[in-house]
Amino acid sequence: MANKDSDSAQRAQTAWYQTTIDQVSKAFATDHKHGLTDAQAGQLREQYGDNRLPDKKRDPAWKRLLKQLNNLLIVVLLVAAALAAVLAEWLEVMVILAVVMVNVLIGFFQEGKAEKALQAIQGMLAEYSQVIRQGHKQQIESTQLVPGDLLLLEAGDKVAADVRLVKVNNLALQEAALTGESVAVEKHSSTLDHTMPLAERSNMAFAGTLVTQGQGQGIVVATGANTELGHVNQMLASVEQLTTPLLRQMAQFARYLTMAILLVGVLVFALGMLRGNDASYMFMAVVSLVVAAIPEGLPTILTVALAIGVTRMASRHAIIRRLPAVETIGAVSIICSDKTGTLTRNEMTATALVSPQGRFEVSGVGYAPHGDIQGDSGVRAEQRIFEIALLCNEAHLVEDENGFQVRGDPMEGALLALAGKAGLDTKSIRQQWPRSDEIPFDSGYKYMATLHRDTAHDSADSGVALALVKGAPEAILQRCSSLYNSAAPFEIDTWHAHIDALAGQGNRVLALACKPFAADATLSHESIASDLQLVALVAIMDPPRDEAISAIEECHQAGIAVKMITGDHVQTAAAIGRMLHLKHPHNALTGSEIDQMDDEALSQALQDTDIFARTTPAHKLRLVTLLQAGNRAVAMTGDGVNDAPALKRADIGIAMGKGGTAAAREASEMVLTDDNFATIVKAVHEGRTVYDNLKKAITFLLPVNGGESLAIILALLIGLTLPIMPLQILWVNMVSSIALALALAFEASEDDVMRRPPRAPTEPWLSGFIIWRIGLVSVLFTAGIFAVFEWAQWQGYSDEYARTMAVNTLVAMEVWYLFSVRYLRRASFSIPDLKGTPPVLLAVMAVFVLQLLFTYSPWLQTLFASEPLSMQHGLLCVAVGIILFAILELEKWLQRRFKP
Repeated sequence: MANKDSDSAQRAQTAWYQTTIDQVSKAFATDHKHGLTDAQAGQLREQYGDNRLPDKKRDPAWKRLLKQLNNLLIVVLLVAAALAAVLAEWLEVMVILAVVMVNVLIGFFQEGKAEKALQAIQGMLAEYSQVIRQGHKQQIESTQLVPGDLLLLEAGDKVAADVRLVKVNNLALQEAALTGESVAVEKHSSTLDHTMPLAERSNMAFAGTLVTQGQGQGIVVATGANTELGHVNQMLASVEQLTTPLLRQMAQFARYLTMAILLVGVLVFALGMLRGNDASYMFMAVVSLVVAAIPEGLPTILTVALAIGVTRMASRHAIIRRLPAVETIGAVSIICSDKTGTLTRNEMTATALVSPQGRFEVSGVGYAPHGDIQGDSGVRAEQRIFEIALLCNEAHLVEDENGFQVRGDPMEGALLALAGKAGLDTKSIRQQWPRSDEIPFDSGYKYMATLHRDTAHDSADSGVALALVKGAPEAILQRCSSLYNSAAPFEIDTWHAHIDALAGQGNRVLALACKPFAADATLSHESIASDLQLVALVAIMDPPRDEAISAIEECHQAGIAVKMITGDHVQTAAAIGRMLHLKHPHNALTGSEIDQMDDEALSQALQDTDIFARTTPAHKLRLVTLLQAGNRAVAMTGDGVNDAPALKRADIGIAMGKGGTAAAREASEMVLTDDNFATIVKAVHEGRTVYDNLKKAITFLLPVNGGESLAIILALLIGLTLPIMPLQILWVNMVSSIALALALAFEASEDDVMRRPPRAPTEPWLSGFIIWRIGLVSVLFTAGIFAVFEWAQWQGYSDEYARTMAVNTLVAMEVWYLFSVRYLRRASFSIPDLKGTPPVLLAVMAVFVLQLLFTYSPWLQTLFASEPLSMQHGLLCVAVGIILFAILELEKWLQRRFKP
């Protein structure tokens, strides 16, 4: 077994693209014409096993359910339920257990989402493959493929293993899911003699990629876990998925809160015993204190606030797959974005022309035939340019509800749009110049040619056929000897300089040419091998989205760095980076350069480098990990299986919903339905708002519990009658507090939400300011409760009447505190602020009705030991709330006045 593993590993590490066909055949003892024998295939299958990716075993449902209880906040709630049961407060027990169950079920259904990415990768392999064994073509299950098999590839096939190509015929593969290359890659069978990144190994076909055109044969050199797809699968399985900042903060908060409650409980019990109180009485009193101190409604508020964020984001084309990710996106300080389709339109567009008559700029983006063609000197571009673009073309443009779409090659779609911008009528031009012959595009020749005869009798070219040629500039220029409609000499170096200039601006360049023929001529490679007339160079690119440019500017204002990580060429990536106005558009690193840097050097380079090109899955994962090392929350976008490990590792993985793979979506927390970078920035805006609202909710809830707890502590230590009973505390905590806190979850964004720097992911919920505010409000709540309770007793009212006033005073203070806490630092005295939003008004009205029932309903009077209040005493309770509001607004003013 050790020898087998060693042999498999050694072969998997071989650079097969640098190996000759004969060497590959010898390495696997196979024949590159007749394939393996059945006996060889059987032996190799025993040695290498099935061609399948290892599948990670998932936890059973019951185990996943129990794992949700491994959370300190859940444990605290369960302890609260147990303590309530000791007091025989069964209503409280049921409510707390219901809250626990909601949180457990949410976690249960979200658990294990990332593991589905592994199953999605499994689905990328073809079920059946065509091979040649013993000289005969056979169809076998792809799991039976072995290294050494001679695999046949045809257009439409999924490649089921890594293959060293031995024979190709116009073969091209779409490898975007694995390499990030945005266009289909043309393949050949020649040996490469230099170390190449994965995207440039053009004599290889990789598992999980798709054959878009042509045919090919190749020797299988890796199967299963040894394929490039298998390496991604292993990387994904080994990546540690980080918990979100929210969950880390919740765990930290729960620890501190639990320790504080237990410590206070022990101290109160000890002091009570020192005062000579009965042990059983003190135990029950401490149980009441713990029940009062625990904010039972907090998990519900968190869940609702996050759910509201999910709904808002969905309306903005961002689908959240894991609930805590709603808040995580708001903590992001770095966004690592793919280029194609996210920062760019994913629609090829002709941007410029260079012809013998001069340079022309082309406006308009995408496949819509709308735009202008303007030359520097006012000279019109030759119509022949656009006739070639239209006629030497196999694509079609169709218009639907989403605009113009291309059916065929995207670059040919850009040429059709270019012809439309020039005003050509497609139908009439094709009728005037019918196609009589053609040479389809061939990767060996790198051009396409069509032959047309002019049917217009009044044309100067009547009776003459015209060959129209388009293709790679290096293939066309060597066949040209003159310039179309120009007496200037054809100087090839000048045109190469034009090509370099266009490519340096991030364009792909096509050359257009023509050649007159006799009317009855036919086309062949030999007939157009020379004497072509160069008509123009066409610059084509996938342009940046306009909204992405403004979104990146908004990111910079919000203190968020944007990094572009792409599998595309570095020249193209750098040009797009400049158009997007990245902060460091002139600094770029390639995958090969990243490989030569240690972590320290790369971390240093990351500070002023925003563009990374020709990257592999390992590069992306390494970049994300190093960026996280600085205590920064990193978002990563991607659409291919090559992005999945980095998506899983990132604090927030963002997959593309339109063109993305299932593996990328399953490894992510968020999916964009419009594949648009601007949507990410909107999600950041929403995430920051969610966090603000959660912070307000915590700042609202904790003083209520603090005031209740402090009142009980003082009553126990001073020997006074309890101003509020445990069941009345439950009413306030689970009814009025939750109703009012829920209103905060609906609060709109504050004006400066995207002008603040990102918060640190480790920032605790309870900052110094929040702790001060909680302490201050807790003291004010306690003072209000005791003042009203003691006044009522001093006036001779019963304990029940006094407690009813105390409860209503507490709720009135909550209502007025709600208006104050909507803005933690700025004033809330304005009419719009006091008016509140519809959710705030609804919550206040609901609480008002509930308190009327609490006070005047006979059934609730019996349950909660309350008594009906007079109108004057009800207004007194409200007045205490107004006094609290005034004190807090004065405190805000002092904070702003004296704190820099």
